[in-house]
Amino acid sequence: MRRLLFAQAAVLAVSLAGPAVAADLPVKSEVPYVAPRFSWTSCYLGGHIGGGWASKDMTDPVFLVQDNLIGAGTTTGINTVGTSPTGVVIGGQIGCDYQFASNVVVGIEGSASGSTMKGSKLASLVDSPPDVALVQANTDFLASVTGRIGYAFDNVLLYGRGGFAMAGDKYNVSGGTVAGNGTPFDFLGVENRIGWVVGGGVDWAFSRHWSMNVEYDYYQFGTRSILMADQVSALTGLVDVKQNIQVVKLGFNFHIWGAGL
Repeated sequence: MRRLLFAQAAVLAVSLAGPAVAADLPVKSEVPYVAPRFSWTSCYLGGHIGGGWASKDMTDPVFLVQDNLIGAGTTTGINTVGTSPTGVVIGGQIGCDYQFASNVVVGIEGSASGSTMKGSKLASLVDSPPDVALVQANTDFLASVTGRIGYAFDNVLLYGRGGFAMAGDKYNVSGGTVAGNGTPFDFLGVENRIGWVVGGGVDWAFSRHWSMNVEYDYYQFGTRSILMADQVSALTGLVDVKQNIQVVKLGFNFHIWGAGL
């Protein structure tokens, strides 16, 4: 009987002491959740829309018209006619970026845009007054392959880019009369010109797979001779065109691998 009472007392003592001992044990703290670091390492594709303006100086459309349609040696001096095309650009881009541990981001991108940029100016045919020629310049498309480098502030990327560029251009010099004889003319020239582009912008990733960016680009295409052919008489001649183009655009990209992967 005594042994039974002693055993019961021991069990009761252990059961009472258990919670007190447990209360004295250190409580394991919860580890706070840390969001994974955002990364720009991914490939992407997207689209853009914006506006462009250009400077295109043509030398010498007056000589082109007068010396072809009136006769060699008609034009004295050199005439340069400047046009300032403006319009909308819309297109797409595809590229890949890699983000280093230092938050430096490097990548490569290909871009192509259709363009409505168009400008015109009247030029006096000085040796056959009062005749004039309408000088018109269009840029139909822009394309580029560039490298880019930037610095990431989490999901915001500041970057610059530069590389090769191409412009698809069309030029027209037209009018209804030369030297008062009523002879119409319509000289047309088309070219794809290679040059370079530099620019920069800011890219903001507003979700795991989507980002939007605002970008400015400067295109330089230098000076080049363009063959112009009269659609009326089939006569041909050369003009020199010096041009540069500037573009501001808003873009959206879908990141295929996803930010942080």
